Amino acid sequence: MKSTARILLLMTIIFVFSSHELFLKTDSHFLEPNTSGQLYLFNGTFDTSENEITRDRIINAKIIGPGYLFEPTDEDYYGEENKTYLNYTTGDAGTYVAGISTLPRILEMESEAFNDYLEHEGLENTISERKQMGTTDQGTKERYSKHVKALLQVGEETSIDFMKPLGYPVEFVPLNNPFEIKLGDRVAFKLLRNGKPLANQTVHYSTSVPGQDAHENENSVKSNANGMVSIKPTSVGKWYVATIHMEKKEGDEVDYESNWATLTFEIK
Repeated sequence: MKSTARILLLMTIIFVFSSHELFLKTDSHFLEPNTSGQLYLFNGTFDTSENEITRDRIINAKIIGPGYLFEPTDEDYYGEENKTYLNYTTGDAGTYVAGISTLPRILEMESEAFNDYLEHEGLENTISERKQMGTTDQGTKERYSKHVKALLQVGEETSIDFMKPLGYPVEFVPLNNPFEIKLGDRVAFKLLRNGKPLANQTVHYSTSVPGQDAHENENSVKSNANGMVSIKPTSVGKWYVATIHMEKKEGDEVDYESNWATLTFEIK
């Protein structure tokens, strides 16, 4: 019975994880100037979207390029097949950054599920904190929101617009252009929390491989004292970096607040 209960708990945890991550994706990160483009939100895993994000939850959506700023309205979105689509038109050639943030929601979890979730995501500071406070046997309420970005290369000419922060609570800001690197070179990012470097933070990264789940092949690395982290893509295709920043809340309706951040790009 214990074995069965453990399996059911793990299945629940896996479901919570898979339905919790959010990615801003596109069929191709390479586009032509002054042409129609489409981004879509994957709410689930990098490979499967479990459900769409309704427009009333989307805030601070924007696409930035050289002399270009697009801030979509509700008419630019539509939902289909568990995804939320965003239509836009590119401007001049350059390297763009697109982003979407969501309004927070509250998730309540029992102690064992929350502890396994922290372990799965490498949230060592929160694990240590709960042990010191003697609260590992307590369930929690967590307020979470998601902040997702994607890089786009429009035309042949690159630009530095992709390096502009979007002002999200947690976000990855690229330090070099992944569309300019050769396979085997490193892509570097600065991880920010409210505009300031976020140190000692676990960052996961992976890529889509036909027939495999990207999350099963995740690697992880930690940001340094300056919030910097780098990865070395080992294959062409679409890649992501992802992190969760968790902090204890006092005098609030929740016990913890988390901000989830992802950034997607493509290696050609």
